Amino acid sequence: MTAQPQQKTSKAGRDLPAAIGVGVLLGGGVIAVLLLAPRVWFGVVAVALAIATWEVCKRLREGGYRVAEIPLQLGTQAIIWSTWPWGMTGALVSLAITGLAIMVYKLFAQGLTTPPENYTRDVAMSLLVLIWLPLMGAFAVDLVQQDQGAQRVFTMMIVVVCSDVGGYTAGVLFGKHPMAPAISPKKSWEGLGGSLVAGTVGAVCCAQWMLETHWWVGLVLGPVLVIVAATGDLVESQIKRDLNIKDMGALLPGHGGIMDRIDSILPSTLVTWGILAALL
Repeated sequence: MTAQPQQKTSKAGRDLPAAIGVGVLLGGGVIAVLLLAPRVWFGVVAVALAIATWEVCKRLREGGYRVAEIPLQLGTQAIIWSTWPWGMTGALVSLAITGLAIMVYKLFAQGLTTPPENYTRDVAMSLLVLIWLPLMGAFAVDLVQQDQGAQRVFTMMIVVVCSDVGGYTAGVLFGKHPMAPAISPKKSWEGLGGSLVAGTVGAVCCAQWMLETHWWVGLVLGPVLVIVAATGDLVESQIKRDLNIKDMGALLPGHGGIMDRIDSILPSTLVTWGILAALL
């Protein structure tokens, strides 16, 4: 009986070569879109959020929640695409309409003669998904419509990547003190320190050479973006822990699902949008 080849995994429990390969392909695709056809970014985000919403809703159903997936999927697309002509005003109006649609949908989801079960719980969970995914995604697509829009998206992506690389490297080499062991045991304070250093350096470089503005803009953006990205990752980790799962999906080798790849990016788009709008 021949032994099966063991999958190479990192200290973080991932197939590192596969993760790097997928990350390079995804990054290359984003770069190509933003350089050649920035408006295609709307389609990229819309498709990614449709898949991520499906992943999250599927996992929540398996955990006993009955989220309003149909209004969530339709509302996600409405929020993203209404941002194109009307900016964040269109996104927020679509968000409010979708929230109302969710409440009505869940009220009558079991028919007119059967009272809804766990109505408050399932509506609350559906609204959490609505804010977590499409609302944050709206800031991602609106970024590309600002002055130097592609550069702003690049800046956000570069800082998040620098944060991931710095955090992973420092965690593997020096990680000894768990940061939040009850939520994500593999994350360490040393890793967070590496993320802060690498993310801030990346942000300062982007501010000077990509956004062509004052270096201190990166000094503001970098640490805030790193902390928010780390928090976004912890939030998803806790939700997965509640659902007793490792990943939201399995579409991306070495990463899990789409939601597992964008968990830190989604809140980062809001921070990047807000800080750059205020300082540039």
